[in-house]
Amino acid sequence: MTETLPEVPRLPVDRDTPLDPPAELRTRGPLSRLTFADGTVGWLVTSHELARAVLADNRFSVRNELRKSPVRADLRTDPAKPGMFLAQDPPDHTRYRRLLTGQFTVRRMNQLIPRIQEITDEHIEGMRRHGPPVDLVQAFALPIPSLVICEILGVPYDEREGFQRDTHIVLDLTRTQEEIRAALERIEDYLLNLVRTKRRQPSDDMLSGLIAEEGLTDEEIANMGFLLLVAGHETTANMLGLGTFTLLTNPDQLALLRDDPSLVDNAVEELLRYLTIIHFGTTRATLEDVELGGQVIKAGEPVSIHLPAANRDPMRFVNPDRLSLNGNPAGHVAFGHGIHQCLGQQLARIEMRIGFGTLLREFPTLRLATAPQDVRLREQMAIFGVHELQVAW
Repeated sequence: MTETLPEVPRLPVDRDTPLDPPAELRTRGPLSRLTFADGTVGWLVTSHELARAVLADNRFSVRNELRKSPVRADLRTDPAKPGMFLAQDPPDHTRYRRLLTGQFTVRRMNQLIPRIQEITDEHIEGMRRHGPPVDLVQAFALPIPSLVICEILGVPYDEREGFQRDTHIVLDLTRTQEEIRAALERIEDYLLNLVRTKRRQPSDDMLSGLIAEEGLTDEEIANMGFLLLVAGHETTANMLGLGTFTLLTNPDQLALLRDDPSLVDNAVEELLRYLTIIHFGTTRATLEDVELGGQVIKAGEPVSIHLPAANRDPMRFVNPDRLSLNGNPAGHVAFGHGIHQCLGQQLARIEMRIGFGTLLREFPTLRLATAPQDVRLREQMAIFGVHELQVAW
């Protein structure tokens, strides 16, 4: 008689409440078995301590051809193309990242503050000219980080429509693999042609700076640019949109920030912790047997680190399910941890500080123009957020 093995749960996709990770995750403990989308049984990490441990351990690989997705069985598993350092382990990752680290230091990002403030002010004036109601996503949250990263990289902003459309397709979990692959190829081709143009006519931007580095091919530079372009506008755009929705539906916290604008730095960190927009599981593949949380993770087994759950861990944060702009969100893992921690996190922080601060200062009566339950959340996107946010003042 064949033994019937117990069913191993899958990652829950649906949220019980709009801004909270699925409650089911809380009942599993810090480390539990998980069935990935293709049927492979691996592990789920939900605690803050173990999340940091896995993310900092090079025995857990980010290579595409080794990883599994907890939510899609048909994701492409080709090895990362040259320059796609987010899906590469050392030493390849180290080489590419080192070329970019100096471009994203705190000092260099602080030098961008006047320009980011100027861009933000321009979009505030655009909202005023339009008059309420306004879709905050299209009028404010998306164009500000998109314009900033385009200027940094040297990507013509007036050509944004194509890569923004294709980026949306790539991140949409309801799209077919063929649609995603075609969108990826269009972005890659666009950036490759742009790099070739800049090689003939360099200018004062990051892509031209990479061209000046010896030994990098056009493909490598284009792929590095691809990662920075997608991450540079999608993540911050969704934090600005979703963060504003969160503030407007938490009037006590909104009042705190309006009454004390100096709270904005801490407010940004708390919103990052509370919302954690990378919400479906950051995945790794185990390269060798590893002891973790009292269990042995065997070589080859996939691991999904659920960052939203880790950032709501009551062992690390006081009252983690409560948004508290004057609380202590230090140590959150919204930007990841370890060698793959978000390269542009300082830029994102500056954009959010200026964005939230300016928005609330210039529109002190800002409010939702629709009922909260009518706001469409990006639940089927790889990056959480709001599809649109109608606001008035």
